Amino acid sequence: MNEIAEKLIPIVGDSGICHWDNLTSDWQERISRPNEIELCPKYIVYPNSVTELTEVMKCAFAHRWSVLPCGSGSKLGWGAVGKPTDLVVSTGRLNQIIDHAVGDLTVTAQAGTKFAHLQEILLKTGQFLPIEPVHDYDATLGGIVATADSGSLRHRYGGIRDMLLGISFVRSDGKIAKAGGRVVKNVAGYDLMKLFTGSYGTLGIITEVTFRLYPVQEGSGTVVLTGTTNAIASAAKTLLASALTPTAADLLSTGLVTKLSLGEGMGLMVRFQSLSESVQQQSSRLLEVGKELRLKGNFYSDSEDANLWKSLPKEIWEPHIPPEINCKMGVLPSTAVESLIYFDELTLGGGLAYIHAGSGLGKLRIDPEIITPEMIQYFRRYCQAQRGFLTLLEAPIALKNYEGVWGYSGKGANIMREIKMRFDPRKILSPERFVWDDKCGRTTKINKKNN
Repeated sequence: MNEIAEKLIPIVGDSGICHWDNLTSDWQERISRPNEIELCPKYIVYPNSVTELTEVMKCAFAHRWSVLPCGSGSKLGWGAVGKPTDLVVSTGRLNQIIDHAVGDLTVTAQAGTKFAHLQEILLKTGQFLPIEPVHDYDATLGGIVATADSGSLRHRYGGIRDMLLGISFVRSDGKIAKAGGRVVKNVAGYDLMKLFTGSYGTLGIITEVTFRLYPVQEGSGTVVLTGTTNAIASAAKTLLASALTPTAADLLSTGLVTKLSLGEGMGLMVRFQSLSESVQQQSSRLLEVGKELRLKGNFYSDSEDANLWKSLPKEIWEPHIPPEINCKMGVLPSTAVESLIYFDELTLGGGLAYIHAGSGLGKLRIDPEIITPEMIQYFRRYCQAQRGFLTLLEAPIALKNYEGVWGYSGKGANIMREIKMRFDPRKILSPERFVWDDKCGRTTKINKKNN
């Protein structure tokens, strides 16, 4: 028996550890997606309690085993390829809802709790967590925080870090740490919530989170405007400068507009959620703006409204064979339309992309057969010129190694390395998967050549 299994079975039991050969096919796909088969870990461990998790990490720390934390594994393909990993540690069995303070609009749950399960319970009380994670059926709360995976509702409610009130986690040495609290006004301790949001499991394994909640609105409706890029840019500018209060406002590439059968040209998709009368009034006002700009306008309500917003991320993230390239991007909101124009030119209208009009953050999907690594470099440099970024979330391993996943060129890498060393001095958590260890491929050379 392998040394790892010999050490961990007394902690988690026979049912708490699984060899690679015995994993289900979906788990094998998730683990092998970010790694070549020969780099895949031999074991995945399922602690049944926080106490077991601390003992697992104490053992890993003592033996210097590299650990890849996850929840359900739906986003294991995100991040850099990294080094060979000794074991995957899943929080999937830490899935209890600890406290739902209905009057305080907060909820505390363990990290392995499925988002879809939590949302179903919250909706019964007229409350919800305004997050739209990728793979929402499988996504766990810990994984959502670790990858900073929010969605279009961030326009009204903010990102993950804006909703996260408290956090508990197990350090690389097996010790438990906590920050924040279970009430909105609690600001005790260091703000580790922001630090752990988007940390990709490199600083610790999240065990418990507390979120602020919001009441479900009475009415919901969506306005979609399509047409020329200049007119869409004017409509977005008018919307953001107006007194209208949308919960989501996304700019759509021409390819995505066509894919969703919404019309022709570029698109602006805006959702209003409030009292039914307010939804109607605000939607009518935006439709008038579109009419003045000679844009095609449509209004969607009820099931059509809900299905439209489900289809938007689905078009980006639906599994495809062969795998396509999925990216997260960010630009200045004022340059969002220009960025989509550049993206359309690079992909000849065949790529799919949307950008949140208020924040400039977005997602895109590219067929690797219609775009070269050099084109990705051009688009990354374009985003960086707009004070933004382009991150390869899911892509062929060869492309990740060639181009680099993060492409970060700022001055914060040394600070991030120091923080990593404070939390994980032996570098056993998600080794070489985050910004400070990113291999930027040939991008640096090309930039120097062009500069």
